[in-house]
Amino acid sequence: MVVLRNVLLTLGVASTAIAGNSNGEKLKTCLKYALTDSGRVAFAGDPLYQVADVKRYNLNIPVTPAAVTFPTSSHQVAAIVKCAADNRYHVQAKSGGHSYANYCLGGTDGAVVVDLKNLQQFSMDNTNWHATIGGGTLLGDVTQRLHDAGGRAMSHGTCPQFGAALDHIVGAEVVLANSSIVHASESENQDVFWAIKGAASGFGIVTEFTVRTEPEPGTAVKYEYTLKIGSTQERASLFKQWQAYISDPQLTRKLASTLTLLEDTLIITGTFFGTEEEYEALDIGGQFPGANGTAIVFQDWLGLVGDWAEEAALELGGGVASNFYSKSTAWTPKNIMSNETIDSLFDYIDTADKGTLIWFLLFDFQGGYTNDIPTDATAYAHRDVLLWLQSYSINLLGSVSQTQIDFLDQVNKLITPDDHPYAAYPGYVDPLMSNGAEAYWGSNLARLQRIKGDIDPDNVFRNPQSPMPALR
Repeated sequence: MVVLRNVLLTLGVASTAIAGNSNGEKLKTCLKYALTDSGRVAFAGDPLYQVADVKRYNLNIPVTPAAVTFPTSSHQVAAIVKCAADNRYHVQAKSGGHSYANYCLGGTDGAVVVDLKNLQQFSMDNTNWHATIGGGTLLGDVTQRLHDAGGRAMSHGTCPQFGAALDHIVGAEVVLANSSIVHASESENQDVFWAIKGAASGFGIVTEFTVRTEPEPGTAVKYEYTLKIGSTQERASLFKQWQAYISDPQLTRKLASTLTLLEDTLIITGTFFGTEEEYEALDIGGQFPGANGTAIVFQDWLGLVGDWAEEAALELGGGVASNFYSKSTAWTPKNIMSNETIDSLFDYIDTADKGTLIWFLLFDFQGGYTNDIPTDATAYAHRDVLLWLQSYSINLLGSVSQTQIDFLDQVNKLITPDDHPYAAYPGYVDPLMSNGAEAYWGSNLARLQRIKGDIDPDNVFRNPQSPMPALR
């Protein structure tokens, strides 16, 4: 726990200097004036500030923003950014609020947080099926509103058939560090548009998205295969079979798949976006001998999404805050794990002191349409990734221990190729990773730094691992 506590102590010392500066009262006055007509602002020291306003997601990382604001329009967002920048405070936007390191709260104490939950506007253009969505809209509400507006849908995260959610974005309204409100697209403010598609938190606040939509999938089949209390060799063998199956370049893009590894249990789950007859023809059960399988056919999109939501609520407590640590890493088709590496992984998992019974490894198949997009097409650089690992360790009784951290670190060390640059998913923040920016944005980092230098040279939008402005 020494490493983590030292990091938190450093953050606390840095933030005290910011929060204690003479501009604090000027900031309060400015923010109150900016939100006089509607909206709300709360300050450090207010009653129930941490519980009702800050709402940390990762309880293991204490954060006390200088202020949490609740604007009701893009113009109020711009006014808030100006107040913060003029008084030398940094700014971070909060939408869903599920940052693994509380970076949506600034990542360190002393930030001004812009909570977008009131930005709920929605409209659908029926001529091109482009939807305009407020920046504070949660995914469940997006799904329902797209359905109600004509039976439309978009990717949730990544989908082999339809690509990444960010690839659906065709335009955005963005508040920049100089408090201007701009529209960004392929034809306007192209650098801003490129940067926000994968690195938005370091470049501006998106108050409104315009996205292309897809017709809702019709019939879909949700499947699950489980191996409980198998031997180390049995679970390693099943993992090898799954990795080989999803690595097939001819695998249908209608299939999504995730392998979850828990204490003594391995679960393969996913969705096939097609008919029951097409699913049966794949003979998925025959690919994973020894696992017990079930399949549920959904005739409606909302029913399937609702089932996903119920499943997600069991992972990391859904929206319930807890003390946890998480890491991520990736493989491409060129460097997938060898049989020897997989054996070493399962041997280690079955012998290591994990520090908790509540841990799990999620191996997520990306592939498909996402791989079709060039690496430099958007800020999101990991276009060649076949498989992501998100690893978690949770402590329901208190702070995450050093043993828990060491366990996840060793898992990632065992399975990361030495001859391949370390890749981490930008949405799964690891605050203890020293080279975060390089791992999150890879070969796109240099361009991000140049854009940052142009539109946010004073680094108003930042967290401990966001891209820094290029030196002029």
